[in-house]
Amino acid sequence: MTDPSEEAAYIEKLYQYGEQLNNAKDKSQNVSDYQGIIDAAKTSVKAKQLAAQLIPRFFKFFPDLSDHALYAHLDLVEEEELGVRVQAIRGLPLFCKDTPELVGKIVDILVQILGSEEFVERDAVHKALMSLLRQDVKASLTALFKHIGSVEEPSTDDVIREKVINFVRDKVFPVKAELLKPQEEMERHITDLIKKSLEDVTGAEFRMFMDFLKSLSLFGEQAPPERMKELIGIIEGQADLDAQFSVSDADHIDRLISCLHIALPIVVRGAPSGKFLNYINKYIIPVFDQLPEERKVDLLKSLAEFSPYTTPQDSRQILPSIVQLLKKYMPWKKSGEETNFTYVECLLYTFHHLAHKVPNATNSLCGYKIVTGQPSDRLGEDFSENYKDFTERLNNIEELTRATIKKLTQGMAEHNKSMAAAKTDEAKEKIKTQKQNTTTGLRTCNNILAMTKPLHAKTPSFIGDKSINLSWKETAKTTASSATTALGAKRPATAANGANNIALKKGRGAGGFQNQLVNRALEGLSSGGRGSARGRGRGWGGRGRGRGRGY
Repeated sequence: MTDPSEEAAYIEKLYQYGEQLNNAKDKSQNVSDYQGIIDAAKTSVKAKQLAAQLIPRFFKFFPDLSDHALYAHLDLVEEEELGVRVQAIRGLPLFCKDTPELVGKIVDILVQILGSEEFVERDAVHKALMSLLRQDVKASLTALFKHIGSVEEPSTDDVIREKVINFVRDKVFPVKAELLKPQEEMERHITDLIKKSLEDVTGAEFRMFMDFLKSLSLFGEQAPPERMKELIGIIEGQADLDAQFSVSDADHIDRLISCLHIALPIVVRGAPSGKFLNYINKYIIPVFDQLPEERKVDLLKSLAEFSPYTTPQDSRQILPSIVQLLKKYMPWKKSGEETNFTYVECLLYTFHHLAHKVPNATNSLCGYKIVTGQPSDRLGEDFSENYKDFTERLNNIEELTRATIKKLTQGMAEHNKSMAAAKTDEAKEKIKTQKQNTTTGLRTCNNILAMTKPLHAKTPSFIGDKSINLSWKETAKTTASSATTALGAKRPATAANGANNIALKKGRGAGGFQNQLVNRALEGLSSGGRGSARGRGRGWGGRGRGRGRGY
């Protein structure tokens, strides 16, 4: 421990050095004063704290001592005494004011301390990094994103990587309007940095970065079509649409479903969806039966939501696969197999919107007689058996749907009686959920009937507008008011996989059917709409795609 009188002498000497440097007209001549300050950084605690203020203040005047001064200051950053460390951290941005080439190095140093357990030290690091970002946003961002890494330059420390991502998310992104100037140049720079980092991210990280990109003016409402193509290209790259698909690759399935959901708002704004649809048509639909149940639901819901925005060319290509799936889940006759009404709702909705764009494609698929004057009408061929088969399936699904509506309505009456008799809040909440699920089931069934009705005609009118509101979208609307999601926060997780999945046995007798309907088919309904692929914490199977894919 330093003797008090000795410490006082160090402090007095430091003040003398500082005063002489302040008063000097040509400070570069006072080399001995600055050297004295550097030497004092190895003495007492209080002297170190004062030296931590003086070393960066006069740093620019002594280029020959720059290395010596910087290393002495970095020793202070690693001091045992917290007060010394904090003072040294606060001084780091000052080194870069007149020597901008040091920005990257100082950012690297600060990043190493981001994980400090001491709040005051961590706060000093955050403020120092923000100061550097305001001094030189381009160099600072470049240095920060190096620690997030990419396939070519992977991050060597996952703990530091996570701390940097959290800092960028919590401190940098919220003040983008202040930091990213000139706006267009800096928004492009951070976009390029993010795109490079997206080569190796978790699902949660990818969603976070995409939310940020969509918030930039570069990709705003007035952005030209090529910007929307750029965004959809990023998502297509993350979905790995150039890779062969294996139904055993759960990570790829999760990534694909999540990317479909992330892509939807961009597709709504005019981005092309053909690459996604073609991949699904080529690889996923042929093995649809082998997918996990919850992924089937998610995939069909995504296809339904995409279908209003497909091009005629893509619609014609995927429509045969949709008709085949529709026939599978709208059996020709009662077979005792399960009827999944959610699948039927999704597929009918997709069918209508695709057929609306290429109506004559249904002539060969369903036996319709739609005349457009094009050779693809195929009016000279006999598809009457297809028409008979398709309308029989429509009749069968309508019969099952009406029976289900009757049972659901009876179930709702039972729920109302149970609610009146419920004693506890827990019981009431459970019944409330059952009522919401029953309401969603009724919407699903009513949608099916509304969509099958026009399909009986030889020349049907396909629905291509927004007159049908998908059942889970209705549910999402009603629950949105009760769950407010902050900007940048994770979306609330929905109920168990296979949300809104109504699957009922056909050909049952009346005995016990109603209870089975309510218990088995309805209790699994989600009041939140989407299945579990959204908001799954770390997303699809963690980092490490390792496919080296640029965007």
